[in-house]
Amino acid sequence: MFWKKKKPKMDKVVKKTQDGSENYFIKLVLMGDGAVGKTSLRRNYLGMGFTEEHIMTIGADFAAKDVSYNFNGTNYNITYQIWDLAGQSTFNSVRSMYYKGCFGGLLVFDRTRPTSFENITNWLNELKKHSSRGKVPIIILGNKADLVENADPSTVVPDEKVEELVKKLNEEYADERFHIIYLSTSAKTGLNVDKAFHFMAASILSWLGVLDHPPRSIEELEEEHPIEENNKETDQ
Repeated sequence: MFWKKKKPKMDKVVKKTQDGSENYFIKLVLMGDGAVGKTSLRRNYLGMGFTEEHIMTIGADFAAKDVSYNFNGTNYNITYQIWDLAGQSTFNSVRSMYYKGCFGGLLVFDRTRPTSFENITNWLNELKKHSSRGKVPIIILGNKADLVENADPSTVVPDEKVEELVKKLNEEYADERFHIIYLSTSAKTGLNVDKAFHFMAASILSWLGVLDHPPRSIEELEEEHPIEENNKETDQ
């Protein structure tokens, strides 16, 4: 392969706080074609406390969020640094710099726009090529679920088609310490947005070797670690 996987050095990821607890600093990228709703999803998760003017000038924007999850009786404090990458082709040449050093990717497509789904493989290849870590934890998000009911059925990407892709990807990524899942999301209603970041935390901690095994589904994760009890957050 033309990329080489580099595992992160844990001393670059984890910082000790004054009380002795550990904070994990995790860089994520939001990927996908233009106008699929990446920035709206980020706004739903982060609130309004971030700037937007950079994305159409330098090709990316970012914001941070502190969260805390309890896995197996241990609290893990995580600072997500979320990079929202412009999907327009005019930014193809500059996006590579923003992937470097990321620990995971949220790949977003528009459920009412099949071409955005067809481009998923291109986005995955771009992530693997430029992350400096090779294959990193991924979640595929089918956004604009709130528009599906009233959309022309011929333009809606069937869930079955997405699940077929996810199955194929998990076979390709079988040697990794994470599983790829698909979630239907809506930036308008907030459907599954918090769940996506909860699952990403568990996947990354497993990939880093901190947790014993990765979750295979949202249902498995929530049965073992219910999000409503574990997630405490502070916007920055």
